[in-house]
Amino acid sequence: MKQPGTRHKARRRAVDLLFEAEAKKVSPAQLVAERREYVRSDESVGSIHDYTATVINGLADDQNQIDAVISSYLREWTLERLPAVDRAIMRLATWELFNSLDVDTIVVVDEAVELAKELSTDDSPAFVNGVLAKIAELAPQVRAAASAEPRPSGDAE
Repeated sequence: MKQPGTRHKARRRAVDLLFEAEAKKVSPAQLVAERREYVRSDESVGSIHDYTATVINGLADDQNQIDAVISSYLREWTLERLPAVDRAIMRLATWELFNSLDVDTIVVVDEAVELAKELSTDDSPAFVNGVLAKIAELAPQVRAAASAEPRPSGDAE
């Protein structure tokens, strides 16, 4: 069996943190910041990989839009009715599809399906794959639009 890579572990930790934040009704970005501070005094907590933090912080900024996109592709389901772990996996993957320019869309979908196999129900991998395959079709347009947006210059106007 192939050993999971660093990015896979970072994604899995991101899903764990998203799940925990939702259960505790706290911001996932706040949870990451607290863990990064806490690990300084207690290494048993485990450090937060930079990619995990990047994904969590990006998702925290874009969660309403991400949730709207996911919801628009759900048939006979609502986002709230999905298992919490499936929501976390799809939020993570959708954010990556739209923002991680260094990761192919097929890799993002495959990783999400693997996480669903590891963490969720027997039906989840196929469900996650179906929803994300549709969202992946949007990824090139979203990435192109994001790269065409003017970047803030930092100058006050």
